[in-house]
Amino acid sequence: MSARTAIAALTAAAILMPAGAAQAGAAAPPPDSQFQKVTLNDNPGEPMDLAVLPDSRVLHTTRKGEVWLHDPKTGLNTLAARLDVYQHDEEGLQSIALSPGFGKGSKKDDWVYLYYSPPLDTPVDDPATPDVNEGDAPFTGTPADFAPFKGLIRLSRFRWGGTTVDLRTEQRILDVPVDRGICCHVGGDIVFDAAGNLYLSTGDDTNPFQSDGFTPIDERAERNPAFDAQRSAGNTNDLRGKILRISVRDNGSYTVPRGNLFRPGTAGTRPEIYAMGLRNPFRIELNRRTGELYVADYSPDQQEADPARGPAGHGKWTVVRKAGNYGWPYCATARLPYVDYDFATGASGATFDCAAPVNESPRNTGLRRLPPVVQPDVWYSYGPSAEFPELGTGGIGPMAGPAYDFDPADTRGRTAVGWPKYYDGVPLFYEWTRDYVKAFHDNGRRIEPVLPSFVFDNPMDLEFGPDGALYVLEYGDGFFSENPDAQLARVDYIGNTGNHTPIPAAQASVTNGLAPLTVSFTSTGTADADGDRIRYAWDFNADGRVDSRDPSGAYTYTQNGIYDATLRVSDPSGRSAATSVRIVVGNAAPVVELVRPVAGQPFSFGDVVEFEVRVTDDQPVDCANVTVDYILGHDDHGHPQTTARGCTGSIQTTEPSGHDPETDELTGVFVATYTDPGTGGLPPLTSSTQVVLEPTS
Repeated sequence: MSARTAIAALTAAAILMPAGAAQAGAAAPPPDSQFQKVTLNDNPGEPMDLAVLPDSRVLHTTRKGEVWLHDPKTGLNTLAARLDVYQHDEEGLQSIALSPGFGKGSKKDDWVYLYYSPPLDTPVDDPATPDVNEGDAPFTGTPADFAPFKGLIRLSRFRWGGTTVDLRTEQRILDVPVDRGICCHVGGDIVFDAAGNLYLSTGDDTNPFQSDGFTPIDERAERNPAFDAQRSAGNTNDLRGKILRISVRDNGSYTVPRGNLFRPGTAGTRPEIYAMGLRNPFRIELNRRTGELYVADYSPDQQEADPARGPAGHGKWTVVRKAGNYGWPYCATARLPYVDYDFATGASGATFDCAAPVNESPRNTGLRRLPPVVQPDVWYSYGPSAEFPELGTGGIGPMAGPAYDFDPADTRGRTAVGWPKYYDGVPLFYEWTRDYVKAFHDNGRRIEPVLPSFVFDNPMDLEFGPDGALYVLEYGDGFFSENPDAQLARVDYIGNTGNHTPIPAAQASVTNGLAPLTVSFTSTGTADADGDRIRYAWDFNADGRVDSRDPSGAYTYTQNGIYDATLRVSDPSGRSAATSVRIVVGNAAPVVELVRPVAGQPFSFGDVVEFEVRVTDDQPVDCANVTVDYILGHDDHGHPQTTARGCTGSIQTTEPSGHDPETDELTGVFVATYTDPGTGGLPPLTSSTQVVLEPTS
């Protein structure tokens, strides 16, 4: 249990009225004191997406390929699956969703949907050549040079086995071709409508760092195709930069429902496309009651408009009620066109026509004339918004959240956690870079903060569970690893009872060693905001049975293994929460140090930076299992640029055009990771470290 979570939960007891919540004729939202945030998993890896099961167990994914299961009855977090995934820049395991009929009715419907990057035979870095990174696609070359990096991201579904995802039951549904070995925008999200149709969002798979922060439409023949978003988001015959809508059959194949953007059989189009012209629609949600699809789309990085290039970057949120084109890469919105720019000559041409955009890229395989651009419901840039001042200022990381479906039964009983009717039907919007959640009443015409005194630390996903509580996956501050503030949490409404859930804290005298290993445990720091008497239940060996009901205790582990020693605390009403300490018996986690570069080391973008990684482990260290990621840090987020392998080597940093290191919040981040081979039947253990370099120019 992290200290900041406990503080957030306890300070929420103070009655706060959200600023700007009350408008003329509008009811005020319930005060923050009537809600409580409860941590479910304080060690979630690098969290990506979550799904809540009908019994309120929670699945969440990590980019490195793990699916974790949280069980609220035991407090245990167990590994439900581990997929082998390709990892370079942002690729890996992206999204998870449950079939719309999961756990309902007599027909077996227990499918878990995953969107992930299979390894294929894509080149990766060879540790034996420390001065060359074979996993980086070339920026310039010939089609033959780019061909080895042609890859895909796969939408599949798997049977749920009760506590694990059965990877043997995979049904491959849809492959989205991508260009690998180069950054960026491969995110995807999965939702279903009331008719069971599946919606998949896809990024434009385009590098934004050589376009001065404006639109990436580099048509030069020798350039990597990944610098031209016209081949993807602006291409009617490509699945990237889109919202796809399909209907999955029993055997895993699919049909195309009526009402998509292009009629099946139309030359130069893909019938799966429902919405096009999107840059990186990282989070989408669907209101099954109304059929409204909520889509948020990320912004380019340019903070100032340029008449010769186009508008500043804009984030967008929109309600999609029918198929349409949302403009990228020709228009930021229907009212904010870009300028046609020749990357070969540096000359600016005409302004694009958002009412009748035309794709003239030589890489376009689809229609030349595109549908008119649809104006979003909400749009905003880095500075104050004249139309939507409630969104504030800062970075741009828009996320489309769910609309609450109120059920009075979720608010009854001593341990009810369901949110109040005030939020019924209201879509939530959350900002990854600005760390807040907003309520979009009347689809954005009235905007108010949601729980402004609560911590939402880089919120990655929000979902309302079957119990009416809001489940939150937080990425925390940091880059492409498990960050200290990352967590899976649940936000309960306690306004009907006023009774808080006690907050557990657990410590162990030692967390790894050889069997027999005796460990002492304490619950120091456990608290209840109401002062209720707390009941303790320790499960030291993670077998689901209570080993001690005392505040502290000891346990001797006689068998090698990894044990999540769990402390569950409850009050007289039955409200409870749990936390755990991982004990490794027979295998010590490796210690990873970056000898070079060092934190704060000055560098210039474009430099070659040498690295040296020192790994200490109780098993022989294999440098081939060391990875070093270079990440372009921008404000509070980052874009991974490359992955190198080995204990020593060098990384060519990139030059982010459109940014001024002297004024923009840019850094160079190096993350070193090592996974040991495991021993004695124990699974491998992973550790990582990171350093941040400060640019000098």
